[in-house]
Amino acid sequence: MRILGIDPGSKATGYGFIEQQGNRLIHLDNGAIFTQSKAALAERLQKIYQELCGLIEKFQPEAVAVEQVFMARNPASALKLGHARGVALLAGINAGLPVAEYSALQVKSAVVGYGRAGKNQVQQMTRTLLNLPEIAQEDAADALAVAICHAHSHHLAKQINRTSQLSKRNPR
Repeated sequence: MRILGIDPGSKATGYGFIEQQGNRLIHLDNGAIFTQSKAALAERLQKIYQELCGLIEKFQPEAVAVEQVFMARNPASALKLGHARGVALLAGINAGLPVAEYSALQVKSAVVGYGRAGKNQVQQMTRTLLNLPEIAQEDAADALAVAICHAHSHHLAKQINRTSQLSKRNPR
């Protein structure tokens, strides 16, 4: 399964593509979409949307995973972050892809094993889990972590589904 992870932001939106082959996670690409802070918010959101749509077209993911909004320092920042998340969700759903959302706590727990891990720990673990030659830029590493979280969660959900289907077929 090919997964696009997105760490939304109005100034920088991180993205990361991974492919899950059995228990292996393979890094495909990562980076960040940077916008001009002096540009109007609508223009910044348009740039994020268009670039995400182009990346989806290029890499053809089968699922999109987006990090949920957490506490922001001020209401204006939270609103801008919410707009960027909305654009990311829209890009995925308009492409006909299933879109999942994960909290920062879920992402850090899935990648580092500790929900209160620091940014540098997330960067180191994404590097290790994906066998990257160097640590990814912060926004890109966060996006890769969201994709890894989805890979682990999706895999677990499939196992739970299989187990429940088997128990329905073979009642005790």
